[in-house]
Amino acid sequence: MTYEIDIAGLKRDLPLCKVSDDLYIGAFVMFGDVEVTVHAAAELLKRAPEYDYLIAPEAKSIPLLYEMARQSGAEKYFVARKGPKAYMSGTFEVQVKSITTRTVQKLVIDKADAEFIRGKRMLIVDDVISTGESLRATETLVNEAGGIIAGRVAVLAEGDSQKRDDIIFLAPLPLFNPDGTVKE
Repeated sequence: MTYEIDIAGLKRDLPLCKVSDDLYIGAFVMFGDVEVTVHAAAELLKRAPEYDYLIAPEAKSIPLLYEMARQSGAEKYFVARKGPKAYMSGTFEVQVKSITTRTVQKLVIDKADAEFIRGKRMLIVDDVISTGESLRATETLVNEAGGIIAGRVAVLAEGDSQKRDDIIFLAPLPLFNPDGTVKE
């Protein structure tokens, strides 16, 4: 089963994947799809509010984050990592549980990045916003670092997240029943 989606004029067929006995989601994976990554970055930049830096949660959003930075001429962007790394000099961290992971994870930024973020307008970038947990965790990190949330952008808004008025997205993505029909 697949679902055809139109992402600001670019069509893709998303395979439907089981999350639970009564819930399936359209699997949107940007890794390896250069055309959709370049297209989505350009379209999101057209719609984005003014910002100083881009930040995204690791990992599926990294190609989009990089491409938005490249197209906009940014010299720096930030990734909220899934765990502290040896090169980090102290960290801010927050826990997150997203719909596509089975366990609670962490998002982390180091204090050196926090110095850049302090007082700056940060644009949060994600591939899909579903439950909003990764978004919330990234916002918490930005706030703890003293940054200002300039806006939130995503390629797709899944389920109830498409009703939010604080997210800029390119296309809605419904949730699905086990037979492939859209959940009402």
